[in-house]
Order: sequence, then structure tokens, then C-alpha cells
Amino acid sequence: MTSGGAASAISGTAAVVRRPGGRSARIRAQVLEAVRGLLVEQGFDALSVDAVAERAAVHRTTVYRRWRDVGGLLADVLDAAGGDSWQPPDTGTLAGDLTAVNSEVEAALTDEPVTAALIAASFRSPQAAEALRRFWDERYERCAIVLERAVARGEVPERTCARRVVVAATAPVYQQILLLRGGADPLLVRQAAAGVALAASRGLFVVDEVPGEGEGPGQVVRR
Repeated sequence: MTSGGAASAISGTAAVVRRPGGRSARIRAQVLEAVRGLLVEQGFDALSVDAVAERAAVHRTTVYRRWRDVGGLLADVLDAAGGDSWQPPDTGTLAGDLTAVNSEVEAALTDEPVTAALIAASFRSPQAAEALRRFWDERYERCAIVLERAVARGEVPERTCARRVVVAATAPVYQQILLLRGGADPLLVRQAAAGVALAASRGLFVVDEVPGEGEGPGQVVRR
């Protein structure tokens, strides 16, 4: 996942903003925890509303009424993850910040199997795919501060695209763990971050116009 802290948020282990909710909030927490557990243990094909209701000790009609189907359940797991309080680290340098983000991504992807399971499930469920896109968009917005700090320090030029920098830095970590099914590789984490930071310092991520869909104005950094 992108932007450290994302995986732990999805897994339900990150610190979240607590909201009042009473019984409804408790039921939602039970149901989403059941979804995460079943997805890891049995996979997408075995996931069903009835199985989730049984594991969560909630009446099946309650689950059907609120979430309707597996796609709705998966989407809510991802939407709920957006309520955490994660912010990107501030190490004092762009290379350091990107390394810290990559380290969080790597740790979460290797320590929290539900993260990879949810990413895989998003290819099977349009609702989950849309929820995951919303989650990433919000995470990229939070990571824009990393490039704002770098611009302010004079490390990178103005109009550097934060989204493209973060994508380029984290992509090797995702490929190593999710595509190649390899383990943690701290050297790769540092190399990817350092390489992207160097490229950004030379203006390779400067854009004249805001990039395509999902890359809002906040992603292009100006002083």
C-alpha cells in the first residue's frame, strides 16, 4: 500500500479517530473485524454475508440490510481505514522521509496479511476497487506534505508532483512483496527512496499541468 500506515489502517491495527456510535458502531466494528479475519483465513471466494454474520455474532438480516453483499462489506473495510490519524514522517530530508514511508509500507505488507488480501479482492469486486481508489487518493493527499517540506528546504523545484514522487518511491516495495512474493528488503527500501529523491532534485517530477484523474491540485507543489 502506499504512504506508510495504510496497511495497518486497513488491517484495523492503526490508531483511529474515535466517534460516538453506541450499538451501531459496535456492530460495525464486529462485522468489519469478521470480514478481515475471514478474508485472510479463507480468501475472497469463501467470503459470504452469512459467514461474516455468523463470525461477527450478528443476525444475517442486519448485515444484508446495511451492507447488502460482499462488495459492500469490503468497501466499508476500506472506507473505515480512512479514519486513522496517520501522517507521513518528518526526518528532515526528502530521502529520509521516503525511506521512512517505504519502511512502513514494507512492514505493514509483510506483517499484516489482510492488506494483500484486500488488494487482491479489489480486483474481484468493483465496489472494493472504488473504495481502494478513494483510500489511495486520500493517502496521496496526506503525503503531499513530504514534497511541500522538500520544496521549502530547497531540495526539489517548485511544481514537483507529490503523487508521482510517492508512487515512484513506493512502487518497488509493492513489486517486491506483492508481485514477486519476496520478503522484506531494507536495502531496496533505501535505494528506491534515495533514487527517487535524487531524480526529484533534478526536476524529473516537475509537471506543467496537473496530472490525470485522481491527482488533484494539491499534488503539484508550489511555494
